[in-house]
Amino acid sequence: MRITVTGQSGQVVLSMLERAPQGVTVTALGRPGLDLEQLDSIGLAIAATQPDLIVNAAAFTAVDVAESEEAVARRVNGDAAGKVASAAAGLGVPVIQISTDYVFDGSLGRPYREEDPVAPISAYGRSKLAGEEAVAAANPIHAILRTAWVYSPFGKNFVKTMLRLAETRDEVSVVADQAGCPTSALDIADAVFSVARNLVKRPTDAPLRGVFHMGAQGEAVWADVAEAIFVEREKLGGKPVRVKRIATSDYPTPARRPANSRLDSSRLETVHGVSLPHWQVSLAFCVRRLLGTEQTG
Repeated sequence: MRITVTGQSGQVVLSMLERAPQGVTVTALGRPGLDLEQLDSIGLAIAATQPDLIVNAAAFTAVDVAESEEAVARRVNGDAAGKVASAAAGLGVPVIQISTDYVFDGSLGRPYREEDPVAPISAYGRSKLAGEEAVAAANPIHAILRTAWVYSPFGKNFVKTMLRLAETRDEVSVVADQAGCPTSALDIADAVFSVARNLVKRPTDAPLRGVFHMGAQGEAVWADVAEAIFVEREKLGGKPVRVKRIATSDYPTPARRPANSRLDSSRLETVHGVSLPHWQVSLAFCVRRLLGTEQTG
């Protein structure tokens, strides 16, 4: 199976390159060959790779910057996503779109299901919702995978930030009124390969298509995640670091975050047979790897 994935340096892309199963070839496309801001370049760049399936993992992910650059975020996350899906349709192959919990407003009192109303409260969320809609309109053989709170050994993410702060601080203030499913990009990669295999094997199987939530098992607030990181670090000889639990209002940002980013991922398990590990298991693995005590794989 040949999979083309958009992006070259994102957490999901790098995780897919590392975790590709035997018999699966992953081609990552990014600048200058593929520039999502240059919509006319997308189709030719993808067609040249002759894929069996395309994963659109590239995105404008600077959530706060998107508030002042919504037009750019919309072009990359919305219009370009549609072009990627259209290119896949032109080749007669499925497309997988990586999406986000930010399509919801976070006001629901339980984990979000796929059929719950979308109502993004940020420019980033609006741009990603536009991408979902564009992908669904451009290619009927699609799977839109919404995930949340992504971290990994790669790029910039919450885990790396906490480990960096722990080097110089005895206490770190962390928001404790936003709940979600901390999800490892390595687990996302494994799940994407499983969904891809299903779509390529059974492209006419309608239940395999549509929107799916893809979050780790369990739930937490950001302060819980920070504490788990520091506990794992201390096991490996690091000094103790306390977490000061604060409110979102104590840490203002340009973009509003959903207070509830919990995702009900049971449909993904029922339809595709995919269930991600518990967040605490994958988080511990990531921390150990970043601190040099865990091998890849």
